[in-house]
Parts: sequence; C-alpha cells; structure tokens
Amino acid sequence: MTTVDRTQKLVPAAVSNLQVNRLATRMVAGILAALPVALALPAEALQVRMTPANPKLGDTLSVFISVDNPGAGASPTVTSSDQTYPAFEVAPNQYRAFIPTTPLQKAGKRTIRVSGNGQVRNLLVQVNSRKFPVQRINLPPGKAGVKATAYELKRVSEFKALQTPQKYWNGIFIKPNTGRISTIYGVRRYYNGKFAKDYYHRGVDYAGPTGSPVVAPAAGKVALVGRVSEGFRVHGNVVGIDHGQGVTSIFMHLSRINVKEGDMVKPGQLIGAVGSTGASTGPHLHWGLYVNGQSVDPTPWRYQEFK
Repeated sequence: MTTVDRTQKLVPAAVSNLQVNRLATRMVAGILAALPVALALPAEALQVRMTPANPKLGDTLSVFISVDNPGAGASPTVTSSDQTYPAFEVAPNQYRAFIPTTPLQKAGKRTIRVSGNGQVRNLLVQVNSRKFPVQRINLPPGKAGVKATAYELKRVSEFKALQTPQKYWNGIFIKPNTGRISTIYGVRRYYNGKFAKDYYHRGVDYAGPTGSPVVAPAAGKVALVGRVSEGFRVHGNVVGIDHGQGVTSIFMHLSRINVKEGDMVKPGQLIGAVGSTGASTGPHLHWGLYVNGQSVDPTPWRYQEFK
C-alpha cells in the first residue's frame, strides 16, 4: 500500500475522533450551563419542620421555616383553622411561628399552611387528645358570682393580644414561686355546684403562703399592673409580663406588687408576693402563660427551650 493510500485510510478515523471530541465538549458545556439552575431549585425551596413530634391539647406548636432566598423580603405566612400566626425571624432566613392549642379545641388532624417566597407547604399534624381533671370549687360569700369590670376585661384583653416583634426571653422558664402546685393547667370546674361551660383552668396554681415571693419566670417587659382598687375584681392585684413575639405571662391574686408598667425584668427578679385578692379561695399564685392570645400549658416551657 502506498503512503497516499495509508493517509486516505487514516483521515476518516481522525474526523471521527474530532467529532467525538466536539460532541463531548458540547455535552460538558450543556451540563455546566444547566448546573446553576439545578442548584438554585433546592435553595429556593420552602423548608418547614414542626415540634413537638407528637403534640397534645394544651401544647405550643413551633413551626420552623427556612427560606434560602435573601431577596425575598417578606416573612412567611402561617395559617391554621383560618387563623393566621406571625412568623418572626430567629436567624438569617430562618423563621418561627407559634401555634397554641387548648383543651376547648378538638383533637385530631389539622392542616398548617405555610406560604413564602411564592411557594406553599401544607403540614398535616395529628394533635392528640388529653384528659383533664374535674374540680369542684365553692367560693365563699362575697366572692361567688363576682364578675370582672369592663375596665379589667379591656386591660387584660389588650395585654394578652400583644405580639411585640422583639424576643426578650432566652432558655427555659423557671418557677415563679417555690410553693407546691395545687392546680394544674386545663382543669375543668364546677363553681358552687354549677359547671362552668367553655371554661378551663388557664394556668398553674402555686400554693405558696401569703407574702411569699413571686418572681419573673423569664425576661420581659412589665406591660400590665392592675389593682383591686382600680377595679380588678376577678384577677385581684395582677402583674403581666410581655416576653415578646406573642408570649405573655400573667400573675394573679397578689398581695403585693413590686414593679411598675414599663419595667424590664430578668428571670428570677422579684415582681410581687402571693396573696388571695380577687376571685380566690385562699392564698395562692395563679400563673397563666399565653401564646398569641390563647392560654397554653406553661409546664413544657419549664423543661424545654422554645426558641
């Protein structure tokens, strides 16, 4: 075979390799061009998780939302049972919303809808039932049938509705009094033989002696101070602390008040003393914890951190 013949036979192979190389180059370029888009999709995804894993009536549900898009701007929206709950930024592009549950609600499945960054996520949550004790209370003459004044109801309602953007508390809540717990959260009651419909014990009672210290369970701002002399017939002498982001504490039946509205308090700081003012059968402290206007069980807040 001549040299020319060998060259002619080699040319087709050379052309084939060139074509293969060009094709490979185009494929790699195509992959690289598509790669940023593929990586961007998960980054824009709305990631949602909730605690506790197995909630029961009275628990506070924490909904955590991650939005990896710094330019989104607006906070996510969280809704459940036609109620919208505020979502507060707790870290860069990380949000948290609290959803309260109460003994008056029905156990079962409920949907939590989270909207943000043009996306929607639906969480199906099973809220388990819980048995609450029944208690019979006999109020002494003069305290049976006592009704709150319009001023009292207005001040307390405004206090419980607070949703201050700033978060004051940090870590777990501490006991506001060293006395034994005499009544737990959620108890249903008969007052002087009559069942209190749509009522449940909205807090925890501590059977401390008259004059024993009442301290702030967590940091916050004193947003309510009320006295019997001002018309607080049911609550008695009362202090309300705003812990921020829809979380408030109320302390009732005090014999003494040691703070004023506007004061900033720290965990363990003295705010008053146990008493029996208002609708009370004897000396005790009533501590109620409210989340977005609804009374929740304070006990979990004492044993786990709500961030």
